[in-house]
Amino acid sequence: MTPQLMKYLDIAPEVRLALQQGQPVVALESTIISHGMPYPQNVATALRVEAEVRSSGALPATIAVIDGRLTAGLSAAQIEALGRAGPTVAKVSRRDLPFIVATNQTGATTVAATMIIAAMAGIRVFATGGIGGVHRGAAQTFDISADLQELARTPVAVVCAGAKSILDLGLTLEYLETHGVPVVGYRTAQLPAFFTQDSGFAVDYRLDGASDIARLLQIKWAMGLGGGVVIANPIPAAHAMPRAVIDAAIEQALSDAQAQGISGKQTTPFLLERVNALTGGNSLAANIELVLNNARLASAVAVALAGLEIRSTL
Repeated sequence: MTPQLMKYLDIAPEVRLALQQGQPVVALESTIISHGMPYPQNVATALRVEAEVRSSGALPATIAVIDGRLTAGLSAAQIEALGRAGPTVAKVSRRDLPFIVATNQTGATTVAATMIIAAMAGIRVFATGGIGGVHRGAAQTFDISADLQELARTPVAVVCAGAKSILDLGLTLEYLETHGVPVVGYRTAQLPAFFTQDSGFAVDYRLDGASDIARLLQIKWAMGLGGGVVIANPIPAAHAMPRAVIDAAIEQALSDAQAQGISGKQTTPFLLERVNALTGGNSLAANIELVLNNARLASAVAVALAGLEIRSTL
């Protein structure tokens, strides 16, 4: 890390030591805390995900902007504060980072901003729920998540349950292909759609082991091919929701969003909250389980990647 970068970035001592020693670290986002779930479930889930990473052999580094500081590795008190503040906390993507830092604000990081800070800190594996993508109707609105462009430029692997099913999944895959981002299915040839295991779209490649995924990552970056990788990990079958139920809830939520004039950054939080209400809370329960599942896989990949990197230096 350059002295210039150190002016803006704080790495928790435990995370810094692990990185210096070549130990596996998994980045976690904070938008899910402030904007993805209600309090206190958001805090409880964030702490459960961190515990899941630890029990799977890696170190968690939840990422946010705290009082104008890019922060990799939050304390329990910081997670609690983000959860209590909820949507009043700024939702921070790439374009927002300079402003939030310059004005000494606190912000919850999206997938894109989390990738940026993780890469600055030297963290290569990131677990989240689902990535953003091309929104339905984007041909008219040009509403495309900054997550996709970040995946094209920032060398961090993102373990997710595919793209959120509220999106246009076909166009999302086309965008990723155009920008050279591999989409790897973990033990599946189909792109999962967040709450469901199968979106009806194929992934680029299927790999069945964390060590196989780690080798792909090591080779991609060693070859000088920048950018990230989407590791699509289906929600466990026991917690998946019927596709017809989710599709019906999404269609109603999209109609409600249009009627209320919801757009921009507010779209995804509104749709997820509305879908949760329409499914009687079942989608929130599924959301929690898929995040935990992604944390387990991300930890296994981080452990395998750390092992490969240590062996490559011997």
